[in-house]
Amino acid sequence: MTEGPPTQSAHERAAERGNLTRSAAIASMSVALLLLALKIYAAIQTGSTAMLGSLADTALDLVASLVTLIGVWVAAIPADNDHRFGHGKAEALAALVQVVLISISAVGLAARAISVWLGGGQVEEAGMGITVSLIAMAATVLLLAWQRHVIRRTGSIAIQTDHVHYQSDILLNLGVIAALALDQYAGLTGADPLFALGIAGWLGWNALAASQHAIDNLMDREWPPEKRQRLLDTIRDNPELHGLHDLRTRTAGSRDFAQFHITVDANMTVARAHDVMDEIEAKLLAEFPDTEFLIHTDPEGHVEPDVGVPVDLLTEGVGADVKDDGTLIRPEAAREA
Repeated sequence: MTEGPPTQSAHERAAERGNLTRSAAIASMSVALLLLALKIYAAIQTGSTAMLGSLADTALDLVASLVTLIGVWVAAIPADNDHRFGHGKAEALAALVQVVLISISAVGLAARAISVWLGGGQVEEAGMGITVSLIAMAATVLLLAWQRHVIRRTGSIAIQTDHVHYQSDILLNLGVIAALALDQYAGLTGADPLFALGIAGWLGWNALAASQHAIDNLMDREWPPEKRQRLLDTIRDNPELHGLHDLRTRTAGSRDFAQFHITVDANMTVARAHDVMDEIEAKLLAEFPDTEFLIHTDPEGHVEPDVGVPVDLLTEGVGADVKDDGTLIRPEAAREA
């Protein structure tokens, strides 16, 4: 994710992010409305199952884009008394709603394709359907370009999921063109429902792939190992930092959270320990803007009762405090969360 200029405040970056994500969601809705009108006409004229599937997908695109707009709008609301960590997970919820809609579209299209395949039938006015599909592809390419720009600037999960869906629309429209051409011009009457089944499978695969990121966000999955290692590398050269343990990270929408314990000289004053934390936090914020850090200070030599000496991640590296079965070596970490 590309952050705004260094001179921007956190509030200005959040406002800019909200404007960008809303613009992407509104653009998505506008494209879906245009294509919905065109494909309704084309589906009536051609009688194509593949075109009908494309129409169904576009109708769900419109609903999904509305869900995305609501999600990014809510996610942009600042933290309040009831949501101290902000509203970022609204984007993940919006993404999951999109996944459900995509899955429904895939199942419905597959059922319709099988019905047409068994019942026979041939498409008409293929030229009309091909023209509409080409227009749809052109509009989708423009939308994808804007979505990519917004994703680079914001890292929005909801826009990423919408982007994946519209990427599949390119192949979907290519499939419709191939189905119409083969069915009417080449006389392959089974091509239309066959391509519709392929489109349904593609939609289902995309739904599965898109769901993983949203679920990870809602389940507070840890940052990737390389990102956590970058956090350690950013602060390890502080001479007054004698160790770091119990690092826990998560992401909510576009906002990251990290908390950890640091070890300092046992004779250090509270005031100096506070200054050390401020220095560490300043370095981290320069490397990880818009991340909220929670740092706890421990005196060197301090050992938790019934726990033992904590694993120093600065020495041992990321993941050293996790057992082979994936559980934390220090079980009290879960109780402190």
